[in-house]
Amino acid sequence: MTGMISGERRVVVTGLGLMVANGVGREQAWKNLLDGVNGIAPTTRCDVSDLTSQVSGEVPEFDLFTYLDKKEARRMDRFTHLAIAAAGEAIDHSGLDIAKESELIGCMIGVGIGGMETLEREFKTFFDRGPGRVSPFLVPMFIPDMAAGQVSIRYGAKGPNFNTVSACASGADSIGTAAEVIKRGDAVAMIAGGAEGAVTRMSIAAFANSKALSSNNDYETASRPFDINRDGFVLGEGAGIMILEELEHARARGANIICEFLGYGQSADAFHVTQPSENGEGASRAMEIALSKAAIDIDNVDYINAHGTSTPLNDKFETMSMKKVFGENAYSIPISSTKSMVGHTLGAAGGIESVVTALSIRDDKIHPTINLTHKDPDCDLDYVPDESREAPITIAMSNSLGFGGHNSSLVFSKYMG
Repeated sequence: MTGMISGERRVVVTGLGLMVANGVGREQAWKNLLDGVNGIAPTTRCDVSDLTSQVSGEVPEFDLFTYLDKKEARRMDRFTHLAIAAAGEAIDHSGLDIAKESELIGCMIGVGIGGMETLEREFKTFFDRGPGRVSPFLVPMFIPDMAAGQVSIRYGAKGPNFNTVSACASGADSIGTAAEVIKRGDAVAMIAGGAEGAVTRMSIAAFANSKALSSNNDYETASRPFDINRDGFVLGEGAGIMILEELEHARARGANIICEFLGYGQSADAFHVTQPSENGEGASRAMEIALSKAAIDIDNVDYINAHGTSTPLNDKFETMSMKKVFGENAYSIPISSTKSMVGHTLGAAGGIESVVTALSIRDDKIHPTINLTHKDPDCDLDYVPDESREAPITIAMSNSLGFGGHNSSLVFSKYMG
């Protein structure tokens, strides 16, 4: 094992992996996002015939056995499958040779719920067939930390390893925390992001009964962030993983640097278990902290990937929070919601949207917010409706807000050397 690096270091992004409802793999998903391709469709992963919400953002079929053999796959839940696939793509993209310095490369993957498919199946087994028939693999299949655990096992990363659980901010918190691990010298690179595979009967029933889900079963228009007719989010699944790397380490091996990580802000609403704080005060503080840590002025932000869930309260208060932070500048910053096309992927959302933000910086392109056809006077910013846009992007922000009052904001920039 080589010695730990010392002192604060700059952190860059050198690899990206993406698994979402409108595309398997980074470049296919990115193309479809730019083209405004809707990934929401009738739910097929479980029986929803008696549920009020019958559409979701399911990841299309992919060749899982590129990454796992059948025996291994049977002992993992859906969220872990998605994490391993997205991590594999990100590692390949980065060209990182983990075996060379495995003890200095870690893994941190945010998961909000964990193995709901496994848990529901084994509960049924327990009640129908008795405790003796419950799978011995139940616990290691459903606990949320197994995305990070199994990714580290699969790819040999022996550095810092744990899971962040902060509801829909989990993926963002994993990236922000992983960057801090590198900055303090405990790793030279981290596999970080979010994963979730919770399109199940119980999850849909619970979110629907809490009035969080859309009851609009027209899958073409169900997810409509910032539209006045929005009535809740559409449940999705997926994974977004990025390779974060200490700058000098990346330069020494000739890595392709996609963008630079600049800052991470966290706050708590301390207000309500599911509703955002009044006037978006908590979210605005997270953004202000991230900008302060990044040493970025408000007039230098070129793009915001919003939390943008399509719920009446989130979109209203998130808009208020951006106005509070950016003032009149808020009206000139392009803002878009990835969830309009892939649904709300819960703990994976911050990881997915950070990957998308990095791709926006790489290509100077902004994907649209689709289904924004009826303006809401409370949501009056530039949400890039319906068509993608080319624009120079030097500084970009990604926001994630979760049940429990968790607020996280990440700031990325073009790598300037």
